[in-house]
This record gives sequence, C-alpha cells and structure tokens, in this order.
Amino acid sequence: MTPSDTYRKWQGPTEEESPPGAESPENAPASYETEPDYEPAQHEETRRSFFRKVAAPLIAVGALLLKFKAAILIAFKLPLLTTAGSMVVSIGAYAMLWGWRFGLGFVLLLLVHESGHALEARRQGLPVSAPVFIPFMGAAILLREMPHNAWREARMALAGPLVGSLGALLCWGLAVAYNSSLLLALAYFGFFLNLFNLLPIVPLDGGRVVAALHPAIWIVGFTALAGLVYFAPNPILLIVLVLAAYELYHRWQSRHEARELEYYRVKPWQRLVIAIGYFGLAILLALAMTHTHVVRHF
Repeated sequence: MTPSDTYRKWQGPTEEESPPGAESPENAPASYETEPDYEPAQHEETRRSFFRKVAAPLIAVGALLLKFKAAILIAFKLPLLTTAGSMVVSIGAYAMLWGWRFGLGFVLLLLVHESGHALEARRQGLPVSAPVFIPFMGAAILLREMPHNAWREARMALAGPLVGSLGALLCWGLAVAYNSSLLLALAYFGFFLNLFNLLPIVPLDGGRVVAALHPAIWIVGFTALAGLVYFAPNPILLIVLVLAAYELYHRWQSRHEARELEYYRVKPWQRLVIAIGYFGLAILLALAMTHTHVVRHF
C-alpha cells in the first residue's frame, strides 16, 4: 500500500435558596421571584450541553473519516453534495451548534484550506475535484491521480495549512479593524485547525509532509500521541491514533518494496525546504493562537 492509498473542540444556583432573613415563602417580598429566570436558563444550558455532547464525537469521527477515499467517492455520487449545495447544508448543521455566523465562517475556513490543496495539485498538473463539504465531517477534495513522490506530496499537503493560515490571518486583521470578537474567535479556530492538521502523523497533512523528511518521524509522532491519549483522553485524538496505527502498519509491511524506496527518495535541498516550511509554519500558528484566544460569548 502506497502513501496515496488514504488521503483526510473544537449560571444559576445549583440548589434552591431562600432570600436572607426569610423564614418561609409567605415572608418573602412579592418581587422576589426566581422561577421565571431560573427555569429557562437551566433548560437552555441543558439543551446546549446535550448538543455539545452529541456533536463532539460526530465531529471527531467525521474530521478523520474524510481522509479515506471511500467517504469522498460516496459524497460525489449524491447530487446534493456539490460544492455550493454541500456548503449550505454544512452551514445549517454547524449553525445548530454555534450559530449561523460562526457556522458560515467555519465552512469558509474549511474552503480556504481545501483550496490550498487544490491549487497546488493543479499546479502539479494533477486532476482534482472541487471541494465537497459533509456536515460534521469537514471537507475534502478528490484526486484522480496522486503525486509521483514524497517531495510532491509534501508540497501539496503543506499547501492546505499554508493557505488556510492566510484565511485565518485575514479574519484576525478584520477582527482588529472592526473590534469583532466573532472574527477573532474564527481566527483562533482557523489557526488551531491548520496547526492540528500539521501533526506529524498520517493520515493528517503533517504526516504527509514529514514523509519527505524521514518516515521515522511518524513513529515519534505516534508515540507522543499515544502518550497524550493515555494521560488526557480525547475522542478526536483517539481516532487519529487508531487510523495512524492502521496506516503505519501497512507502510511498515511495504517498506522494502522498490516503489516505496523510490517514492521516498528526496534530495537534501528538498528536505531543507520542507523542514523550514513545516516547522516554521507550526511555530507561527502556535504563536498566533496565543494572540487570538477569546472566551466565546455568541
């Protein structure tokens, strides 16, 4: 199996209290009424908590299932899931959780990220589809022909986070200009989204980038991720770990094949270029996140 066989977190009182100095409800002032304010707030918080719990595993699974060609092929067979149509459906789905403005911004950030992959693929002369969006699964492009070697695949993989980071940077600039906490939150999320994709482990973009440096980096990334999942369990990280284990197993099995040896033959200057681009972008994204973090109030 070659590297092309698979390719794609985000009150009221806890108990009833009587007003000071009141012996019984009869002694309470007529204006002291907690029921109308307490129940709706509690109901709304319960509903939001429920949606978050339901959405978290769906987003976790979807963001990584998109890395498999099968999910993309199924999407292309459904007429509704064109680029424009699937964007509308996804915006509506995300709006149920975060509001339509944040949902719209989120989908646009995904579009920018995928456009980076598509632009580089076309620059290399590879036939590529338009991005397709699937609610709670993210977005993906379909390559009908994969890059010929690790150097080309690394450039295409790095193009997504690079262009996606420019989209998040634009949100940051607009947030400062218009004093918008919504745009600042979108910028933070955009930086996080692209940094997450740079994790040095397949099937994420970062795993395909570091393949041009040395495939052994996957083992380092896998070990670090396994430790993180053990000490701080998270559904997204757990799914990444399972998929990474599957991918690493198959690549280990085919490590001595002639086509694999040829695929990973990269020149020293190419490794240097990829290393500077990869580690430099990761550092910049981490710094950008520290400057754009806001508490969500919308």
